[in-house]
Amino acid sequence: MKALNLIVNLTNAISLVFILIIALAAPTIDAQVILPVYLFPEFLTDFTKWYAGEFGNYLIVDKPFFFLGIAWVQLLVNWPLSILSLYALVAKKHWFSTTCLALGFSFLSAMAAILAELLGSGRASQQLLIFYFTFLGFDFLTILRGLLPISPKVNHSLRKEHSALNQKKTS
Repeated sequence: MKALNLIVNLTNAISLVFILIIALAAPTIDAQVILPVYLFPEFLTDFTKWYAGEFGNYLIVDKPFFFLGIAWVQLLVNWPLSILSLYALVAKKHWFSTTCLALGFSFLSAMAAILAELLGSGRASQQLLIFYFTFLGFDFLTILRGLLPISPKVNHSLRKEHSALNQKKTS
């Protein structure tokens, strides 16, 4: 049981980093891909330009249509899911696993399309590939977290509540 607790806590910590990055990047960087630049403060647009130049992220610069679609999904689906996941993790909600799975598989779908483009085009720098493959690793760990059971403390509490409800129904 201690090993499982350690694995759950470790994946929680790693998922927290990944989810925080999505919660911050979606409204700041991804939104700049689809919304007019004048809506953003100069320091954010400067950061995005620096990132695109430093990592050679031609997708942000060229804005191919598939990437625009992914940016919309990031903003309208993954950003709210990341906020819900952060809340669920901090508040120790039993549905944290569900939001991890939803966010993980949604992000995995986007990563599949992006990595196919990066690898197939031959235009991606080594640094950009490392960047995206790192996020793919975070993504797999978030999916793994969604497949793991709820922490034993929360699980025990839920079982007690469920048992109490069943006793009330039978009385």
